Amino acid sequence: MTEKLIDQEVVEADNAGRRAGFEADFAALAESFGRRGIAIDAVVEKVRAFTVAVPSWGVGTGGTRFARFPGPGEPRGIMEKLDDCAVIHQLGRATPAVSLHIPWDRADPGALRDKAASLGLSFDAMNSNTFQDHPDDPEQPLSYKFGSLSHADPAVRAQAVEHNLDVVEFGKGVGSTAITVWIGDGSNFPGQVDLSRSFERYLEAAKTIYAGLPEDWRLFTEHKMFEPAFYSTVVQDWGTNLLIARELGEKAFCLVDLGHHAPNVNIEQIVSRLIFAKKLGGFHFNDARYGDDDLDAGSIDPFRLFLVFNELVEAGDVLERLRPAHMIDQSHNVTDPIESLIRSSGEIRRAYAQALLVDRAALRNHQDENDAIMASECLKQAFRTDVTPILARARLLDGGAIDPIAAYRASGYRNKVAAERPATKGSGGGIV
Repeated sequence: MTEKLIDQEVVEADNAGRRAGFEADFAALAESFGRRGIAIDAVVEKVRAFTVAVPSWGVGTGGTRFARFPGPGEPRGIMEKLDDCAVIHQLGRATPAVSLHIPWDRADPGALRDKAASLGLSFDAMNSNTFQDHPDDPEQPLSYKFGSLSHADPAVRAQAVEHNLDVVEFGKGVGSTAITVWIGDGSNFPGQVDLSRSFERYLEAAKTIYAGLPEDWRLFTEHKMFEPAFYSTVVQDWGTNLLIARELGEKAFCLVDLGHHAPNVNIEQIVSRLIFAKKLGGFHFNDARYGDDDLDAGSIDPFRLFLVFNELVEAGDVLERLRPAHMIDQSHNVTDPIESLIRSSGEIRRAYAQALLVDRAALRNHQDENDAIMASECLKQAFRTDVTPILARARLLDGGAIDPIAAYRASGYRNKVAAERPATKGSGGGIV
């Protein structure tokens, strides 16, 4: 029996007050789809099948390089993080998996597995941490101030490799089958590092991690153009990321974080190229106004999110074979993290549903005829379609809420956990 942390009667009561309006909206959309020859129930079923993992660290309040302002009822450890993740899934029905970060989430694997199972959750890709020092961790006594997998000191590199292999071993214990490796290695000044040798050291270390993967595991490498290194970054763009994946082997893939690119970079084209290379491993979904803001997915540029999903739907059978992993990676500085993650999971599904509505035969015809206006309109027609009733139907069929944020607020969950969890103190420090 799956534990419900929010009384289902509260959810049903909120649904009851919204059902008439929802049914009318869904019927109107179904009629419109019928005129266009679209089977709305088939779209609903595809949306139901699409899920995205939530990050364990995302349910706590994030920070900036200047300060952190904790919110009420923040989870104090991984077990309370799982409770909050379960609430997100109970209401939104789109996030059945959680991505863990080690050593932040270290606990007994068996206890984690049991806790997750009781909440109806599982575990997605593991995440290692060699981008900050861990003075309380006897297994990582050396500093990563000047790098980890690419560090000039072989002892530091060996420590970083061993940590990643330990994360893999931990992940086996909780049922994960992938590890995401992101490093902050790079430099802040010209001449600080040898650009060639640092990359060669990274590859040598990454190959050791790769060799330690179980047969059924995958390794995702993640690129980021800057931060914390501002002059050069070892894994700075998708080309370097693709080179790494090809050097490592068939179980290595590229992860695309939507916030890890310069403004105006064509991310959907990057996605297309990685699909072509059969090296698209998955996504960290978020949004950004300037660079790596880790804002709620779809909050700044929902059209770009739609265009990414347009490439995924276009890929068809190729994508089925690649099985890309989907995860939200956000930092919530001024919002309730649970509300932001509920909203983001809905917006990600929205972009997917809209991409399913693109008339692909018409689009291909317009492209072949070099009709730029009509090809663009083909995409715009799908993007302009309000698929809110489809998203609500998908949630309802799986026992969720028509309006999950409204149901969450009606439940009083935040006030409840605020009373149960002592407040934490704010502190300076950055985010990842």
